[in-house]
Amino acid sequence: MMTDPIADLLSRIRNAQTARHDIVSAPASNMKKAVLAILKQEGFIEDFNFKANEHQGELNITLKYDKSGDPIILGIKRVSRPGRRRYVGRKDIPKVLGGLGVAVLSTSRGVISDRDARKLGVGGEVVAYVW
Repeated sequence: MMTDPIADLLSRIRNAQTARHDIVSAPASNMKKAVLAILKQEGFIEDFNFKANEHQGELNITLKYDKSGDPIILGIKRVSRPGRRRYVGRKDIPKVLGGLGVAVLSTSRGVISDRDARKLGVGGEVVAYVW
C-alpha cells in the first residue's frame, strides 16, 4: 500500500527526467491532476492527459526539456507529507528560489500556486516546491 501518492508522482517525474524520458506515467487521482495542472500552467511540464483503465486510471505526463536537452525541472521536493503536515498562513506563503520556482499549495480554494494563493489571500498546506 502506498502511503504518499504525491511523493510517488514527484519521484517518477524526477527519475524520468534524470533518465531523459519524454513521457512518464503514474496512477491517477484528482490531487495529482491538480498538481500537474499547476506544473503545466507554470511551464515545468509540456502536457499531461488522463487515460481510463479498469482501476483508477493513468496519467501520462509529457516532460519538458530545453534546447540543449536539459530538464526544465531542476528540482522537485515534497514538503508536507503524511507524517508531518506543513501548513502556512496567507502571510507566510514561501517563495521558491526568490520567485523563480513555484510552491504548490492545497487551500480551501483548491490546489493552487503560491502566486495565486498570495493574490487570493489564502494559506493552506504546502504540497511541494518545484524549481
